[in-house]
Amino acid sequence: MIPLKDNIPTRQFPVLTVAIIVICCVVYFGLQRGGINGPDDASVVKYAAIPYEITHPGKECGLVQSGEVVCQGDPGVEGTPPKQPSTWLTIVFAMFMHGGLLHLAGNMLFLWIFGNNVEDSMSKWRFAAFYFIGGLAATAGQVLVSPSSHIPTLGASGAIAAVLGGYALLYPRARVVTLVFIIIFVTVIELPALLVLGLWFLLQLASASAQHGDVAGGGVAYYAHIGGFLFGMLLIRMFANHTNDSYDGSGSRIPVY
Repeated sequence: MIPLKDNIPTRQFPVLTVAIIVICCVVYFGLQRGGINGPDDASVVKYAAIPYEITHPGKECGLVQSGEVVCQGDPGVEGTPPKQPSTWLTIVFAMFMHGGLLHLAGNMLFLWIFGNNVEDSMSKWRFAAFYFIGGLAATAGQVLVSPSSHIPTLGASGAIAAVLGGYALLYPRARVVTLVFIIIFVTVIELPALLVLGLWFLLQLASASAQHGDVAGGGVAYYAHIGGFLFGMLLIRMFANHTNDSYDGSGSRIPVY
């Protein structure tokens, strides 16, 4: 299922949502020099968050000629890794980086559809804090299950998952126009937002379970998605303004609280 749009109007232009989309695109095409074939591996290792570096302060990782990521402290590894940003900065950089053009396009689509309404439910600074802390929570979720992983973690999907969790709680009666693929058939139908987001979350849980300990299975950080979504559901009411309204999906507004 690919969401195309929802039926909830916004009262203000989503400045921060658009700004995040622009930043992610600039980072992908500029800093990462990405394109159809994706970014350069060296830039990913240099700027993305690596769980091993986070759980082993002072130890840095680098890319060797074989294409493998090795870290200080690994058996047989000697020498100094290439100069790179602070580990704590890479956690921030990673929130705006992407592994490929489809990765970028998919994340930005979800952010545009669901982020504008979540931004509309709170002040700008609250939304900025919610998005940033949600991204940190997502990274923490991935690091907790793979603390010694050498695989770079990157993408806005963790923070966006927090937005999805918040949207599901704030706008449970919203409807989402969705492109649905059923084997060889393609159709566009309007589905309840809770169904779309609920199925998305269940897919993350199922995919994470199917990895059987291989936390990098398929190259997707499912535990970051799970951590971000749970953060959004649990803490959205701390950020959404009490004076803002939710939407019942039929044309009238109803109070959130």
